[in-house]
Amino acid sequence: MTSHRQPAVFAGHGSPMYALEPNRFTDAWAALGKTLKRPDAILVISAHWVTRGTWVTAMKNPKTIHDFGGFPQALFDIQYPAPGSPALADRVQELLDVPVVLEENEWGIDHGAWSVLKYLYPNADVPVVQLSLDGSMSASEHYHLAKQLQPLRDENILILSSGNVVHNLRTIHWQEDAKPYPWAKDFNAFFISMMQANRHEPLIEWEKYGQAAHMSIPTPEHYWPAIYTLALQRDDERANVFVDGIEMSSISMLGFTVQ
Repeated sequence: MTSHRQPAVFAGHGSPMYALEPNRFTDAWAALGKTLKRPDAILVISAHWVTRGTWVTAMKNPKTIHDFGGFPQALFDIQYPAPGSPALADRVQELLDVPVVLEENEWGIDHGAWSVLKYLYPNADVPVVQLSLDGSMSASEHYHLAKQLQPLRDENILILSSGNVVHNLRTIHWQEDAKPYPWAKDFNAFFISMMQANRHEPLIEWEKYGQAAHMSIPTPEHYWPAIYTLALQRDDERANVFVDGIEMSSISMLGFTVQ
């Protein structure tokens, strides 16, 4: 990686409760944060902001979004008061070849973002902008869109994508020692092997892998953020796993960087 280029990061964010209950995954996020050159701002692509069309947060002071239910009040009390960056929002709008709506009122920093950022940058002192996922796009279209964000990495912008490579809530086992389903281990290993071989096409066309892929990705919004990080890889870079594991039988906590 060139001395001035920011890496691209993908984090499997898992349960919102990790914001209250540190574990080996949150420890890995915190450790990663200590190795990163301080960015001027962070652009987050979160699985939890799916829209019609492409949107980007453009307010000066984004609110903390608690986009979940049924959790303890302590989780709803968490605030991540990072500033926004209207200038970065404008830059994203300039770079992308699709219409981009500047969101200034309704959204903010959702839990797919702050549950990870809380450990990466606990002081909430780096500006944060979120880019939405257009729910009408294919994985291939998301990959194409993500490539257009490449210049930001050379402008000291950290691009953080947050989702889960395997994310099947219908098959979760809540106990801590739950064994992974074979199909979850299978697809997670397939993803890592293709990623480390710099073979992105089989991961973009994940449906072709068969039943293990379809069980792992019943809906694509948690998978798409990983495609963004893959798309940001340059020819002189490699993808490096910094944490991995299957939690609750069917949630991949794989995290990787491109640099």
